[in-house]
Amino acid sequence: MTSKPRASALLALALLAACSSNPASAPPGANQGSEPEPGAADKAPAASAMIAIDGSSTVFPISEAMAEEFQKENPAKVTIGVSGTGGGFKKFCKQETVITGASRPIKPTEVEMCKEAGVEYIELPVAYDGIAVVIHKDTDWAKELTVEDLKRMWEPGAQGKVTKWSQVRTGWPDKEIHLFGPGVDSGTYDYFTKAIVGKEHASRGDFTSSEDDNVLVQGVATDPLALGFFGYAYYSENKAKLGLAAITDGDEENGAGHIQPTPETVANGTYQPLSRPVFIYVNKGASARPEVNAFIEYYLTKGTPLVKETGYIPLPPKAYELALKRFKDGVHGSLFLGGGSKVGVTVEELLAGK
Repeated sequence: MTSKPRASALLALALLAACSSNPASAPPGANQGSEPEPGAADKAPAASAMIAIDGSSTVFPISEAMAEEFQKENPAKVTIGVSGTGGGFKKFCKQETVITGASRPIKPTEVEMCKEAGVEYIELPVAYDGIAVVIHKDTDWAKELTVEDLKRMWEPGAQGKVTKWSQVRTGWPDKEIHLFGPGVDSGTYDYFTKAIVGKEHASRGDFTSSEDDNVLVQGVATDPLALGFFGYAYYSENKAKLGLAAITDGDEENGAGHIQPTPETVANGTYQPLSRPVFIYVNKGASARPEVNAFIEYYLTKGTPLVKETGYIPLPPKAYELALKRFKDGVHGSLFLGGGSKVGVTVEELLAGK
């Protein structure tokens, strides 16, 4: 399989789901009106064996790869949408989906939304990801950035005022700066604004946004004056046509100097403050369905090599074991609410309750 995000799979999976549930799509000669053969119900999957997923564009490539491989061995059909982390939680809490991908932990407002709808959720970290700050491949003045540089570009007060590179740092070109980033429903946008500006959703509004990270890749790759941010996996897939900035938060305890995101610096937490785990959330009530149970077990066991194949950083094997136990035990609630993982505290330690 290819590791490149495949947006076309959404249409293919949706068409497959539609065809499987539409009697008119049966082949000529199919028995549509008569009584089913004895024992047929035991041989064929139930019509309800559908797994609906939505949420983060960052987590989408992982879930897409999992779904493709899972369906080779299982009769259940998996459909995947991309509404962003925030949009995905809205659908999840309305019970329009049974699994949602999230590039940040669930928010208190989303906890309340699910609670009011009677939806209990099981939180499962599935990979590490770093937020890559990218520039045009020929840009030579912004290869090393501080958190303060990024804040000066992105804070709300910069709108209409900080419009040139020279206004960010003395000595940089007196040319326009063109910014690209995820849409406001994206968990990556939430995480970036909190980490860089200090408050979620606190950013200038005059930037080019999209929930499709491939659109952002194309925008930065074709604009010599551009800077953007999105998940490291999308940079990894497009590194031949993008430049990557190294970041420092000024705290040498996190790692000295300017550090680029790599599988190693993201996993060990030294790429700060833009390293994070990413998640899926499962409707606890739906977890008893055989097809959902089988899919999550596949996701956390046989499917884990696909995390690396799609450009993400796998969790340690022990973390996957603990996540599977959390799922099997039906543990409701969030371990990561309000902060996520931090330097010195590993995902497996949080899952183990240490």
